[in-house]
Amino acid sequence: MSNQARVKNRAPAPIQISAEQILREAAERQEQHIIDPVVKIHDAEEYQSHLRDRRKHFEDNIRYRREHIGNWVKYARFEEENREFERARSVFERALEVEVRNPELWLRYAELEMRNEFINRARNVLDRAVQLLPRVDFLWYKYVYMEEMVGDVPKCRAVFDRWMDWMPDDNAWMSYARFEGRCGHWDQAKEIMKRYANAYPSSKSFMRFAKWAEYEAKDVDLARTVYESALVELEPEESRQARVFGRFAAFEERQGEYERARVIYKHATKLLHLGQEGTQPPGEEEVSKWEQEKRNELYKAYISFEKKRGDKAGIEDIVITSQRAEYEKRVHADPQDYDAWFEYAKMEEENEIEGVDNTSKVREVYERAIANVPPSMEEKQLWKRYIYLWIYYALYEELHQHDLDRASKIYDACIDLIPHSKFSFSKIWINAAKLHIRRKDLVSARKLLGKAIGLCGKERIFTEYIALELALGEVDRCRALYTNYLKQMPHNCRAWSKYADLEKSVGETERCRAIFELAVSQSALDMPEMLWKNYIDFEIEEGEGDNVRALFERLLEKTGHVKVWISFAQFEGTEVGKGVATARDTFQRAHDQMKEAGLKEERVLLLDAWRVFEKAKGDAESLAKVDAMLPRRVKRKRMRTDENGAELGWEEYFDYHFPDDGDSNAGNLKILEMAAKWKQAQQAQDSSSSSEDESDDED
Repeated sequence: MSNQARVKNRAPAPIQISAEQILREAAERQEQHIIDPVVKIHDAEEYQSHLRDRRKHFEDNIRYRREHIGNWVKYARFEEENREFERARSVFERALEVEVRNPELWLRYAELEMRNEFINRARNVLDRAVQLLPRVDFLWYKYVYMEEMVGDVPKCRAVFDRWMDWMPDDNAWMSYARFEGRCGHWDQAKEIMKRYANAYPSSKSFMRFAKWAEYEAKDVDLARTVYESALVELEPEESRQARVFGRFAAFEERQGEYERARVIYKHATKLLHLGQEGTQPPGEEEVSKWEQEKRNELYKAYISFEKKRGDKAGIEDIVITSQRAEYEKRVHADPQDYDAWFEYAKMEEENEIEGVDNTSKVREVYERAIANVPPSMEEKQLWKRYIYLWIYYALYEELHQHDLDRASKIYDACIDLIPHSKFSFSKIWINAAKLHIRRKDLVSARKLLGKAIGLCGKERIFTEYIALELALGEVDRCRALYTNYLKQMPHNCRAWSKYADLEKSVGETERCRAIFELAVSQSALDMPEMLWKNYIDFEIEEGEGDNVRALFERLLEKTGHVKVWISFAQFEGTEVGKGVATARDTFQRAHDQMKEAGLKEERVLLLDAWRVFEKAKGDAESLAKVDAMLPRRVKRKRMRTDENGAELGWEEYFDYHFPDDGDSNAGNLKILEMAAKWKQAQQAQDSSSSSEDESDDED
């Protein structure tokens, strides 16, 4: 049988049990309490008989369980109640023979003597107890308490001194000092607290000493001295605790010394790295979880203090310290997190702008950042973000510190670091060269750009170098640079065009034409259409119609693109061309070639351009001729297939039917024309019948 879950019966039980019934049954079944009989004694003989019976009972219990101290204590208590003190003492002495190192037994023995005001006997018992058990504190507490209650100060002080020789815990020293304070001997109390701090040189003892001096001795100077001694005299693991700084700062704040408190908070922030949770400064031991929580509380107290007592600069310093701690945590977790370094350096720069001289801190952040070189010298992707650290560092030195020499050294160090045999960055070379120009060191800028061409050789370096020389009017240098540029990148049409524009700008028409001819003769070009267009536009500007026409013919031999035909025909219609008739012939030539090639969409584009041309420069007859050539757009269906030829389903598309095409699709077109005529006839018949109905209604 399967172990499937079954639905339980949730119906109420036939017999219901109430709370009242449960309580009543519990009361009925409860056993009755047996009360001991009351013994009434009428004379001395009965009293002695009762004592014998009770003593026999206690002796039997002791004989059965000799090691059970409760039996002895009850026995002694019984004798005490009957005022038989000698017997009670005898019972305790017998008990001590059984277990002499039981402190509770000694305490009960001493309390017996104290209750009945046998002070000397109690003193003897306690003296015996502390000699035997000197590490049991409550025996000493009972001893000094008794001496103080009877008002014997010298004996109480002597007991305390005996106790202090055993180096008890903190509370014992505090009790001794408070005893002297109650007696009015504050100088002796201070000496005792000093002995205590020397005996236990820890942050706990110094803090208790300072608290006692502030609240009980009312000596503010002594408390301040104790706090300062804690920071100076204790070991680093004791003095560098958050609670020491927190209590010291809180003390100064209570005394109204806000500047001293602020100095303490700042010192703690710097020494303990407050706000930097999760980061471990180098050379420092690991901080425990409890200590880290205390440091966080101290940092929150510092923030609260600045909000209450500080000014705008202090609050901003707190915020910046918090942000700095967060960034330190991020860069410590991942030194290659360059975005964190960017934000960190920017934060430090903004802090400097607001009036704080933070130059050394900003430089330290940048130096730490650029020290984290990407691990791979093969992958350029890892260097793309890293390289901007150098750029921002150099810009900071140039724009904020106005130290152009230091910025130039930063660029030089970056250039030396980059593995140029694997990859390079043109922006570094260009920025370094522009910096040399701003330093008015043109020779160094040219040398650097020449070195960049040799090591990097990117297009941007050529363009920037050429722009520099062109701005200086060095045309020959520009020609030399374009020559090297095109030797390295003969396929770059933009470079050919810029070179030709340079020659054109200086009036060298033949050189410009020769450059264009050399460019279009290249076997591989990245953007040949742009180069041909610039060449044709140049010849049009020069008014060389035959050259333009020859260029179009040469271009049409390479490509029969519809846009080339349209541009050719539009050129013929301009003043430089042969006129409108030649333009129409060019349109017709293009139309015939595309008709042979079966390029329907290109024919549509050509006819649209032809129609626009006729509207601008033709007459009604020529426009009607072009309109008659326009096709009809028809929606059709075709089977869609995938790469393997499998059928995927039918899809709709638009096809064009030109009037001057053959009769291959004449049947289909005729059917479509007949359907259109039938539809028009139906619409005309419906309109006439509706008009007749309206006339009948009017009659």
